[in-house]
Amino acid sequence: MAFVDELAAFQAERLAPILGAGRTALASAAPGAATPPLDTSRLDTSPLDTSLLRIALANEIQVSELAAAWMPTTRELDVKLAFARQAGDEAGHFELVADRLGALGQDLAGFAAPDNPLFQYLRSLTSTVERVAAGLVTLEAIAYGVNENFIALCEQRGDSETARIYRAYIQPDEQRHHQLGQQLIAKYAVSPDQQELARATVARVLEIASAARASAAARLGTACFPGC
Repeated sequence: MAFVDELAAFQAERLAPILGAGRTALASAAPGAATPPLDTSRLDTSPLDTSLLRIALANEIQVSELAAAWMPTTRELDVKLAFARQAGDEAGHFELVADRLGALGQDLAGFAAPDNPLFQYLRSLTSTVERVAAGLVTLEAIAYGVNENFIALCEQRGDSETARIYRAYIQPDEQRHHQLGQQLIAKYAVSPDQQELARATVARVLEIASAARASAAARLGTACFPGC
C-alpha cells in the first residue's frame, strides 16, 4: 500500500468519531426522530442558527491567515503555491459566509476570530511535511466531512441558500485542497522519518480538533456545525 493511502486510512479512522457525532446530532434533530433532540435552548430560533455560521466565519479566516503565514518560510515552490491557493480560497469562503450572515440580518462590524489551541499548534509547525499534513490534508478532510453534515442540517431546517453556497462553492474547494495535499505528501513524505512525522501530525491535529469540537458542541447544543 502506498504511504498516501495508508495515511488516508489512518486519518479516516480517527476522523470517524467527529463525523459520527455530527450525524448523530443531525438524526436526533430530525422531525419525527425517535430519540430526544440535543439541547437547543442556546440556539437561534431562525431557520438557520447563525452562531453556527459565525464558527464557519472564524474558521475560514484563520485558515486563510495560517496558509498565508506559512508561505514566506516554505521553500518548495509547489507547496508555497498550494498555500497561496488555499489562503485565497479560504478568504473567498469568508466573504461568502459573511455575505450570507449579512443577508440573515447579522451585523459583523468588529468581528474577530478568537484564538484557540488548534491554530496555536498549527502556527508552531515548521517543516513542509508537517504543514502539508496538517493544513492541506487533515484540516481540509475535517472541513469537507463536517460541512457535509452541516449542509444536511441546513436542508433539514429549510435553508436551501446556505446549503447551495456550501455545495456550489465551498465544498469543491475543500476537496481540491485535500487532494492537492495528498499529492504533496506523496511527493515529500518519502523517508520513514518523514512519513512518521506526517502520521504524528495528522493524529495530533485530529486529537486537538476532536476536543475543540466536543467543547463547542456542549456550548452550542449540537455537534453539527461547519469547518473551514
